[in-house]
Amino acid sequence: MPVDDEGRRSLSKVRFSRAQDCLSEAEVLLSRGQYKGAANRSYYAVFHAMRAVLALDGIDRKHHSGVISEFMRLYIKTNIFEKGVSDMIGDQYDYRTSSDYDDFFIISKSEVTEQINNARLFLALVKKHLQGRDIPLE
Repeated sequence: MPVDDEGRRSLSKVRFSRAQDCLSEAEVLLSRGQYKGAANRSYYAVFHAMRAVLALDGIDRKHHSGVISEFMRLYIKTNIFEKGVSDMIGDQYDYRTSSDYDDFFIISKSEVTEQINNARLFLALVKKHLQGRDIPLE
């Protein structure tokens, strides 16, 4: 993890770009009827967006649960992001885990569409937050 401010800002920007790529991939997979893959990419859009925010404060975690718990502790419990975001993140994680590891899990088009819409909303909130912290994003 870069220790200087410019390094953290650059890392944040790269991670947010990766989040946007994952969201685009989710939308393509949805259009192809590949719902489990779309759920996976939707989650990773949210995951990388959380990591973009954490990077600004010099925080990184090796495990998904660590990223999620730090984001909740630092940004949701402190009302930087609204409480409803917590449920959104939890749902993203649950759908991704089931899609990836449960052989018999079925996700419907409407469920994955909701997950993608929630990821799109989350990325918009993160983008606003990053821009408010002077991170230039396209």
